[in-house]
Amino acid sequence: MTSWSAWISTWEWMRSQPRLCVWVRIKGRTGTGDIIAGVCYRPPNQEDRADEALYRQIEAASHSQALVLMGDFNHPDISCKDNTAGHKQSRRFLEYIDDNFLLQVIEEPMRRGAMLDLVLTNKEGLVGDVKLKGSLGCSDQEMVEFKILRAVRRAHSKLTTLDCRRAESGLFRGLLGGVT
Repeated sequence: MTSWSAWISTWEWMRSQPRLCVWVRIKGRTGTGDIIAGVCYRPPNQEDRADEALYRQIEAASHSQALVLMGDFNHPDISCKDNTAGHKQSRRFLEYIDDNFLLQVIEEPMRRGAMLDLVLTNKEGLVGDVKLKGSLGCSDQEMVEFKILRAVRRAHSKLTTLDCRRAESGLFRGLLGGVT
């Protein structure tokens, strides 16, 4: 049986928090590195001070080798097509995304024509197969499905080094002598 009073208390507590982020480190196999995954909720009309605290958390995570950040950032006036926004807080958010080299991987609005929910990464090609899958229950927001792609094979160098000890120095001198 569900305790509605406990659920409502939890919801009220969550809404009262200045920022909500959950961070997970996905351990990689040897040679692939770890991935930091974050889920954030930014309440609408959040104060600038709380935004700056949220940005400091995201900045610390963005220094990791591979970051996937998703969440509802509540900036309905952002246009991802031309990277513009009408409100000061939304413009600051866009500047912050650019300053930390984060890439937006969702290309279409998810909620009543607005780009509230974002999936950001600091590594091109880390997130793929992004799909909107309809809403869950009575929510007016779309579910996002995507894959976190990681390279498991190592790159092999095709660099060859010449062994100068085995070179024909007479031939080499003759060739250089012909260069003017």
